Amino acid sequence: MPRRKKTENVAGETVKVTGLPEASTVTVEIPETLDVLEPIEKKKVTIKDILSKVGKIQIKPYIDPNSENMGLEDYRMVVFPGVTHEEQLAAIERNGVVRYITGLDEFATEVQNIPDTSQKKAIIKNIRIVVADLEQRLATNVLNIDDADFWNKVTLLRPENIKFWEKITMKVGNEPVHLSPLKDPYDLIKLMAIEAGGFDLIAKSYEDAQAKAKPPKFYLDKETQTVSTKTIYKKLRNRAIRHLDELYSKNPKKLLYVTKVVDANSSTYKTHTPIDILYEACDEYIAGNSGEKPKVSAQRFIDTCSLDMETVKLKALVKDASFFRMISLKPDGMLYHTKSSALLGRNVADVVEFLKNPLNEDLLVKLLGEVESLWNS
Repeated sequence: MPRRKKTENVAGETVKVTGLPEASTVTVEIPETLDVLEPIEKKKVTIKDILSKVGKIQIKPYIDPNSENMGLEDYRMVVFPGVTHEEQLAAIERNGVVRYITGLDEFATEVQNIPDTSQKKAIIKNIRIVVADLEQRLATNVLNIDDADFWNKVTLLRPENIKFWEKITMKVGNEPVHLSPLKDPYDLIKLMAIEAGGFDLIAKSYEDAQAKAKPPKFYLDKETQTVSTKTIYKKLRNRAIRHLDELYSKNPKKLLYVTKVVDANSSTYKTHTPIDILYEACDEYIAGNSGEKPKVSAQRFIDTCSLDMETVKLKALVKDASFFRMISLKPDGMLYHTKSSALLGRNVADVVEFLKNPLNEDLLVKLLGEVESLWNS
């Protein structure tokens, strides 16, 4: 058999082979793709990788200035000094089977019902990474997340281990509670449970707390996520303030109509109302002091300012005409002109479009005359 001399694999290399007739050579063409076909070791994903971009993690009191809480909101508190709330991890019981809401159960309904297959696989993989890390730190049980019998080898964090999960509680008060999931395995368990909705007292994020009809007393504060959420509102607020400043200096008449549209007490504003009062009312509205969420009120103010002069004036007209019973809502759910019983539409937008129609100019003139007389009084 010919014996090859040891040579490097280089594309187009000429390799000498012993045992062949003298002066004979064999040219071996090495495909260039072989240069990148060396085995590539996959980087093992760890808990540190998952939490690397989260920043500091705390549980903070959620203080809503628009929600009265026995006056405690004025002192940036949600409970009386020295008082704390302690809550046990929530559980669901069905047909005698108890399932704790841990965020670490890949067989949970909310995980199994994820329609996107790739997203479902990614979430299951992350669950296994966390469970494997906790099993190693708490029970010295080393697991392979790719093992087909992974859950059969889990000893401590099995979903049905009631004795373990019933001891998981959260204690919170006015002072922030710091979580260190990389250092404390129980903090990691609490973090996963909060994000899964396992504690009613604690919203899973600042944005989630804002969205709830009845805001919780506390929320999970992931530094980078919360800052991003708050920045969104600040940008909206600053844009709204720019619109307000522009109306104040360049178009005070439109400012009057905008104020009437956004403010609940629109009927109190007249054409002779000092412009500084209009500015103050709009500023309070943008800040969220009208009962709406600050983000919602700031966006609505921007949208109202973006309307043309005719539209915003008609919206103010319809609002005040409804207040003074010139326009009335009847049992059929439709709005009518009270004196003539003319059908105007189902809502304010419909009425505005009705009044814009040249065919309805007579009714528009009547309404304008009646309402403007009140504005000028």
